[in-house]
Amino acid sequence: MAGAQALPSSLTDPTIHVTAHNAEGKAIVHSSHKNDWSWYRNNSVGFNVVYTNTFPADLNNLADVKAHEAITAKGTLGLVNPNGTVCRIVDFGPTSTGSTPLMHRTQSLDFGIVLEGEIDMELDDGSVTRLQKGDIAIQRGTMHAWRNPSEQKWTRMLFVLQDCQPMEVGGERLKEDLGSSEDIPRSGNDQN
Repeated sequence: MAGAQALPSSLTDPTIHVTAHNAEGKAIVHSSHKNDWSWYRNNSVGFNVVYTNTFPADLNNLADVKAHEAITAKGTLGLVNPNGTVCRIVDFGPTSTGSTPLMHRTQSLDFGIVLEGEIDMELDDGSVTRLQKGDIAIQRGTMHAWRNPSEQKWTRMLFVLQDCQPMEVGGERLKEDLGSSEDIPRSGNDQN
């Protein structure tokens, strides 16, 4: 876990508040911290893994907190946590940063919520859907890319990715496809 940092996006570095129980069973704030960010594609896309764990999560004796810390400390987490969930903030740079969309697919059910700005969801059939602040995309293992349409303003999204059963369409097994990305680790949840 890291301290406050200036982000290339100039957006606020969020504080993550984690709750727990005290000895009497009352709710308490266990920790409040800022996470490290990972920046890709010449600092035009930033990832902040808010929380990740197995599913269903074990909340007893802070097992989930310890598991999250162990998973993120390894530095090998792909977009999806096999047999688990990932909550991640992603900042997308404006076109002036040279940000280019990455057409990709994960073996997961994803919920993407626009927190700041606008984003274009591009699908491999050529369609483009503009999402605005507050809009939600539900990605179901499809090939897609995210493009910030602004020339000056950054876009921020919150994603929750949940591992899913292998997917087959028209007799073809669809697996994770990270396109041309060589810096994002593979998730490894599509090996069966």
